[in-house]
This record gives sequence, structure tokens and C-alpha cells, in this order.
Amino acid sequence: MPDFERILDLPVDPEYLPEGVTTIRSYLIRLLSDVWKDGEGFNGKRPFGNSGWESDLMTPLVRAGLVEGKLDEDGYIDSVDDMAAELLIADTIKYLGTPRPGLMPGERIIHLPEGSHEPH
Repeated sequence: MPDFERILDLPVDPEYLPEGVTTIRSYLIRLLSDVWKDGEGFNGKRPFGNSGWESDLMTPLVRAGLVEGKLDEDGYIDSVDDMAAELLIADTIKYLGTPRPGLMPGERIIHLPEGSHEPH
């Protein structure tokens, strides 16, 4: 079984991503948050302003040796086992929904920024 915590903590290239998106975990959380916030206005083709966004997640998998592939001299994907990468990301997303020991019902994984208020 893959080490999903390791996968979630792999760094992504933040150059073209929103501020604070630095790992696969923060990428997926921001993606889902944007879907929720934007609703029908969410742009699934360019969620963070660029197409080909799947490579934002596949590149760290190749770099970590978790899927077969090659990066070019600039760090972009030259080739990748798309199916293996897609399955690994899909399984990692499923893992995010798996209850884990130590998290109590109602306990927050993400804490509100200072000055924010609890939802009613």
C-alpha cells in the first residue's frame, strides 16, 4: 500500500499556483475549496489559471520515483505513465476521506485564520 501521507506531503512547484499551495495536500484542499466557493463558475479546465494542471500533481510523483516518467531539463514532464499517476492520485484523494486515529469527531484539521469566526 502506498504511503499516502508521504504523497500528500510531496512538494509541488508553487510558481504558477495560488499562495500557500506548496504540497499535494494543500493543492487538493485548495482545489476542493475553490470548487465549493465558485460553484457553477468553477473552471475545471483551468482551475488555477493554466490548462494541463494535472501535471502539477504528476510531476512530484515522477520526481519522487513513485511513477515511471522523465522530466526535462526545466523540470517539466517529458513522459509519464499517465494511468499509474492518475490511479495513485485517485487513491490518495480517497485516502483523504478515510478516518484516522487521533482525530475526534468535530475536530478541525484546518484551523481558521486569526480573526475569522466559526460558521453558524
